[in-house]
Amino acid sequence: MSEENMNDQEQKKAMMKAKLKKNLSKIKHTIMVMSGKGGVGKSTVAANLAMSLAKEGYSVGVLDGDIHGPNIPKVLGVENQKLMADENGAISPVKAFDTIKVISVGYLIENQDTPVIWRGPLKHSVMAQFLRDVNWGELDFLVVDLPPGTGDEPLSVAQLIKDVDGIEAPTAIVVTTPQDVALLDSRKSVEFAKALQLEMLGIVENMSGFVCPHCAKAIDLFKVGGGKKAAEELNVPFLGAIPIDPQVVEDTDQGKPFVNRDGNADVNIAFKRIVENVIKKF
Repeated sequence: MSEENMNDQEQKKAMMKAKLKKNLSKIKHTIMVMSGKGGVGKSTVAANLAMSLAKEGYSVGVLDGDIHGPNIPKVLGVENQKLMADENGAISPVKAFDTIKVISVGYLIENQDTPVIWRGPLKHSVMAQFLRDVNWGELDFLVVDLPPGTGDEPLSVAQLIKDVDGIEAPTAIVVTTPQDVALLDSRKSVEFAKALQLEMLGIVENMSGFVCPHCAKAIDLFKVGGGKKAAEELNVPFLGAIPIDPQVVEDTDQGKPFVNRDGNADVNIAFKRIVENVIKKF
């Protein structure tokens, strides 16, 4: 490679980093929602956290970082949308409920059945583009819904933001369920966050107990209390436990965050406390 080409590449990298810094400087806080394994309700927690923050008057964006299983568009009821560019060439995010800005790989694939078959470098490139080239505007919170585990996507998001001087490092929430196998994997996510020197906002235990609608007796379908125990052992905050509520499944499938539901259901009360605990951290 010639010296001229090398200089061009260095100049291009510097311009892209400057653009990333400019975009990130408008975002006050980034919350990475992680899990050690799939099926723990991480996307539901991320979407309802974003909705709750928006209801509190904060400006909120959601970056769907799950490239292979982008569920945020469905959970927030904004499927079948297409991304557009503004007059400056920046990507315009989709709006959910007229308040939440959303970006997802789901808007880039032909249909919901199309698999995304990408290697690590391409996934890193897409995460960089979502942070750098999306017109997020001024945000109080950017909630990042990440795939299970400690692979390319969470590493890319954390490093991209941490590598920019003067930008607040991301914070992290780990979602788990009470089963031992889920807790084992969630502990790895906590250690991952610590290794990258991210601030751990805490652990959320999802699917924690179920109240029978007929006899009102509490049933521990997947045990209970494991998330709190793991938080204590790992010396990180425990944000709260979310009980099982069949209506949450219906709401999620219909693209309706359950926090928008009226009433005092146990799940709403529990989640409100979790959001209050999160807000206290900032």
